[in-house]
Amino acid sequence: MPGLEIRPTYDRLRETLFNVLTAGNPQALEGSVWLDLFAGTGAVGIEALSRGAAKVYFVEKSKCAADLIRKNLDSLGIVTANYELLSQDAVHAIRGLAQRGVQPEYIFLDPPYAMRQAYGDTLHELAGLPTFERALVIVEHERKFNPEEDVGRLYRVRKLEQGDAALSFYRNREHSRT
Repeated sequence: MPGLEIRPTYDRLRETLFNVLTAGNPQALEGSVWLDLFAGTGAVGIEALSRGAAKVYFVEKSKCAADLIRKNLDSLGIVTANYELLSQDAVHAIRGLAQRGVQPEYIFLDPPYAMRQAYGDTLHELAGLPTFERALVIVEHERKFNPEEDVGRLYRVRKLEQGDAALSFYRNREHSRT
């Protein structure tokens, strides 16, 4: 779509992400709940659904991108019971989902690389909400950009670099799993 600034997660990086999450247990994502923030094309959330996630909350502020996500979901025959598309900014969506008691196991955060402030703002919001304290937060970012290692109760447990991109994985200190 002309003028639409979407940078989908590269196939290879997405494959690496899901290989890490399912290492040794192909059913690790069965029944899980996801937040796909700054969802873009919805590729990560759609992949989660294809690997057994029960529900994905796609959050995308851009109407054009949200329309593209809906088109992608419809073309794949994914039923609306398995997803919710929220066309709003990430911080407002996070607050609303927390008020509804949504408790995701995985939160994927991938703002446009140029929106560096969005990384910190979103991580700080996630760190302050008790309904998200057990979630693994995964942040896609430019390899040359290093998001904070510690954000409130969140701390980075792993960083994977691949090409020009990287994935940082965060856990809540009080609910860290080894």
